[in-house]
Amino acid sequence: MICFPNAKINLGLRITEKRSDGFHNIETIFYPVAWNEALEIIENKKSELEFNLILSGLPINGNIADNLLFKAYHLIKAKVSVPYIDVYLHKTLPMGAGLGGGSADAAFFINLTNTQFNLGLSKEIKLEIAKQLGSDCAFFIENTPVLATEKGDVFQTIKIDLSHLWIVIIYPNVHSNTQEAYSLVKPQKNEKSLIDIISQPIETWKTELKNDFEESIFSKYPIVKQVKTELYKSGALYACMSGSGSAVFGLFENKPSVNELAHFQHWIGKMK
Repeated sequence: MICFPNAKINLGLRITEKRSDGFHNIETIFYPVAWNEALEIIENKKSELEFNLILSGLPINGNIADNLLFKAYHLIKAKVSVPYIDVYLHKTLPMGAGLGGGSADAAFFINLTNTQFNLGLSKEIKLEIAKQLGSDCAFFIENTPVLATEKGDVFQTIKIDLSHLWIVIIYPNVHSNTQEAYSLVKPQKNEKSLIDIISQPIETWKTELKNDFEESIFSKYPIVKQVKTELYKSGALYACMSGSGSAVFGLFENKPSVNELAHFQHWIGKMK
């Protein structure tokens, strides 16, 4: 059985306070977009390996024990019986981009494993497993627009439809470290809610819908700021860095031409 994990973007991202557990409370809107990877699970009754991961596409560094799919498999196995499997992942989403690729893979793996092997895991259990893998991982279990608060894992379903727009996502070949990004920002409260801002005409988002990571990331990696500038020059109604970077997206009324940015890894498509 095969599925296609997708990316997400952040419509605004506020870091509101440092928590006593070392994490940060945030406020952001997660919105799914159709830049997809491919994930397939096949039961293997002959292998001595209970979890065999076969990768293609963009390289993934690190040990298998650190891979979110491997961790997800063992978290599921701790609750129910799971057969030995071969897992095929074709990677298209760059790492360190703020697009949630690894989290999406893990969440889609949880859903796919549950469906394929009739495990009977409830939505609550799937969310519980996903939250142990990363703050934004649980979002991809249901994969619909939400306002995310606390560590980014408490969700409020929201109504927002951007399907009439085109989106350009540019990855400027910079790997942004999330932990470092958090260390460079100062938490602050905000008077106006993200829900109120996104209810306004999109033309107002440029001045009000901010990502608190941008200032420090732009200072350290000027190329990321340049990408945002070029997206506006290309006619974007709104442009912003996603997550802790370094990918930057632009929303357009009509299908854009971004020849100036063609040398970067990029994706253009309709919003979901």
